[in-house]
Amino acid sequence: MVRVCVFCGSSEGFRPEYRQTAIALGRAIALRGDELVYGGSKVGLMGAVADAVLAAGGKAIGVIPTALRDKEIAHQGLTELHIVGSMHERKAMMADLSGGFVALPGGIGTLEELFEIWTWAQLGYHEKPVGVLNVSGFYGKLLAFLDDQSAEGFVRREHRDMLIVEEDPVRLLERYAHYDPPKIAKWIKASER
Repeated sequence: MVRVCVFCGSSEGFRPEYRQTAIALGRAIALRGDELVYGGSKVGLMGAVADAVLAAGGKAIGVIPTALRDKEIAHQGLTELHIVGSMHERKAMMADLSGGFVALPGGIGTLEELFEIWTWAQLGYHEKPVGVLNVSGFYGKLLAFLDDQSAEGFVRREHRDMLIVEEDPVRLLERYAHYDPPKIAKWIKASER
């Protein structure tokens, strides 16, 4: 069993494929016997992925800050719901509870969560897989920009390649199951974490 942390929007976006993929990911997580860790909301793609996990008999663990509990409408039907004091506590708890991370489509918060957890992997704070579900090409321009950053010498190719990209949730989770972290010099040693 692996706990998969999903970063995604508290809205559904304009394309039905976004919601459909969130549901497919939730179902795939549950059918593998894995568990969901996510932002704790019952609305948007967050609610869709959690409801799909629960409907398929899986476990869904939400983590939401007190200030967002009412604004994001905390999901009351979860296996576990953790109420924390800040966004920093939320992200730290989600990271600690999870064995891998995936970003569905979302907004600024989704990007911030994705980049922070990916940075932590680059620095050696963890060796867990990090990836995106590129639903209907949602992340295409961002991925091209990341490739440009690498070509311009600002992101090492090995670090760029750490970000797993798939369009299909089942394939993404299968890659996570066989993930072997890259063997590159870490900036942070295990004793410094």
